[in-house]
Amino acid sequence: MERRGIVTMHGNPVTLIGPELKVGDKAPDFVVLDQDMREVKKSDFANKIKVISVTPSLDTPVCDMQAHKFEDEATSLPEDVVVLNISMDLPFAIKRFCTSGNIKKVIALSDHRDASFGTNWGVLMKELRLLARAVFIVDKDDTIRYLQIVPEATHQPDYDAALNVLKSLIK
Repeated sequence: MERRGIVTMHGNPVTLIGPELKVGDKAPDFVVLDQDMREVKKSDFANKIKVISVTPSLDTPVCDMQAHKFEDEATSLPEDVVVLNISMDLPFAIKRFCTSGNIKKVIALSDHRDASFGTNWGVLMKELRLLARAVFIVDKDDTIRYLQIVPEATHQPDYDAALNVLKSLIK
């Protein structure tokens, strides 16, 4: 499924590939790679609240800020909450970014191989083969409780709105 008119990159419209997810939908599956090229699946985080921060490329200033914002928040979250950052960056670049940027709590993952996350979650930008900037909050039952696909991919997400939903899920 192709969707237009949702996201721009530097003001230029892009086409999103995949479904239009909504709050209340079951979170789709995905298979991505970790920094050591091992497969990671959504099911690896069963029975956890998932904060999924989606970035086009960690090598850009806005993506760097987004990753560090969620890293700062992750340090105070309980054990039943996991924070993921998913991008199309290669695992080697993600590893370098996390090492140099002191990212320890956020689990940074790569969707570059199959675009499984981007396609299943409706955030793959067709023209660029990058992921649209987005934030998803998924509860322990794998139900989407919050989502924001940022209309202009070079802008930051609404951190406060996402974190307020997250706080409401933490008991």
